[in-house]
Amino acid sequence: VNTLNCKAGRDDALNAIQSAGFDANTTPWSPLGIRLDKRVPLETLPGLLDGVVEPQDEGSQLVASLLNARPGETIADYCAGTGGKTLAIAAQMQNKGRLYSMDVDGDRLERGRPRCTKAGVDNVQRQTVQADMSRKDKWCKRRNRTFDRVLVDAPCSGVGSWRRKPDARRTWGGVGYGTVDDGGDRLKELLPLQQGILRRAARLVKPGGRLVYVTCSLLPEENEHQIEEFLNCEEGETSGWRLDVPTDFVVPFEAGNGSYLRLTPAQHGTDGFFAAVLRRDEENEDSR
Repeated sequence: VNTLNCKAGRDDALNAIQSAGFDANTTPWSPLGIRLDKRVPLETLPGLLDGVVEPQDEGSQLVASLLNARPGETIADYCAGTGGKTLAIAAQMQNKGRLYSMDVDGDRLERGRPRCTKAGVDNVQRQTVQADMSRKDKWCKRRNRTFDRVLVDAPCSGVGSWRRKPDARRTWGGVGYGTVDDGGDRLKELLPLQQGILRRAARLVKPGGRLVYVTCSLLPEENEHQIEEFLNCEEGETSGWRLDVPTDFVVPFEAGNGSYLRLTPAQHGTDGFFAAVLRRDEENEDSR
């Protein structure tokens, strides 16, 4: 439910959907979600065309809420794609402040523009970033240490979405099971890309700011191992970071001995997601 267009909240949106004959209930975890009992043509859903509701997995709603964006802040949605999480962040900000939707694909970012318009979002700026991690991004470099919060929705294997896309398993073969195949080769290409994106995005965060790293994967190589590598590197902009586990989040952080959030279809009824919340130390403000 888009709280910018639905001021009365989730109950009114749910009543409209149920009154139209759809079997729907509130989501068990997300305070903004509505879950349909079966697939329906989305264009027939009350509220969709006027931006009151937006299709999004409950897991996506939850990981976006970890950013805890506030009105008036400067926020980046890194690897934003067409902007599903951007919309959720804009609602957190109550449409106030600066929200940058960033991606290597400018066309993909533009496809998110009609979604923002429909949702009543007008505080989003779109920025294409450098795809080649071996080259510096001048736009990002000029804005190092200026963002209050950054969400990194890193490109990944997509293992967590296999419940909705079962055919994707065929293209990844034995990923995660120690076999050498096309999936394993693709994973080897993804891992350094994920680490590079994480480090580049981290440079944007100001001292005391928050960084949320997210994947729709359940593979530790893409998740815990990436965070451990990032935190164990004490060079330049990767120093001065620590895990900042929320103590009151609706879903307990149980992975990694309580360090990380892991959502699974079996336990939570969502797509599979991993999330880590990090904070940059205040005392490193003058380190460059």
